[in-house]
Amino acid sequence: MVGRGALLVLGSVVSVQVGQAIGKSLFADAGALGTVTLRLGIAALGLLAWHRPALPRTRREFALVAGYGTAIAGMNLIYPALTTLPLGMATTLQLLGPILLALLTSRGPAEAGAAVLAGFGVWLFHGPGGGAPFAGVAFALASGASMAAYLLVSRTAGRRSETASTLSLAVAFAAILWLPAGIAQSGTELVAPRVLLIGALVAVLSAVVPYSLDLAALRRIPPRTVGVLESLEPAVGAIAGLVVLSEVLSAAQWVAVTCVCTAGVVAVTGSREARSRSAA
Repeated sequence: MVGRGALLVLGSVVSVQVGQAIGKSLFADAGALGTVTLRLGIAALGLLAWHRPALPRTRREFALVAGYGTAIAGMNLIYPALTTLPLGMATTLQLLGPILLALLTSRGPAEAGAAVLAGFGVWLFHGPGGGAPFAGVAFALASGASMAAYLLVSRTAGRRSETASTLSLAVAFAAILWLPAGIAQSGTELVAPRVLLIGALVAVLSAVVPYSLDLAALRRIPPRTVGVLESLEPAVGAIAGLVVLSEVLSAAQWVAVTCVCTAGVVAVTGSREARSRSAA
């Protein structure tokens, strides 16, 4: 059972990174903002058609959907980051949000070491062989902060509903938030057949499939195991960038990816163990 759950998470990680790589290849036709609009819009249509969720009936339900959707919209700032950063670098910086969230729940020596390791990884991106543009770094870090918020809100959403109804409405809310920016940048190019086809592929690979695999995995393995496996995303993103986009990272950047991946594993396992000790 654990083995199958781990494979589901790894499938999710590979799917989302390959989807993002294909999404970056669409920038020349639809732009980064247009690509996000297509990704979220098509994913929302698919999720709404599949789950047929009821509309929020109370202010509390609407606030949950709005907060969840805003976090999802913020996570998609990874796409503007990709206009100036390689996929592996952007994904590495994005992971710092969840790492910080995990570190805030535990203050042991191992977690302190993880924080130093993550900081060293970020420094390497600006050191010799790094040279990451400030705008790209800012977008990636904002995406990471939104990912941390997404993890917090998704726990609340998961406790209130065992289905993906809230998630479906949240993705639709995020799509609405991005729609004006996407139209302003790309206009009618968004409905060109080729752009729609690639946009649908991006939506399936980077949204619909990962969400579904993550939900299935969490029924089989503990969240800590999921978190450890998802800490591999920067490495998978770097490989996807190399294979799909021919993006080559420098030796220093590969070391940075390794540092942040390792920090993510330590942060996730350390925070869970600390909570177990406090509950004992």
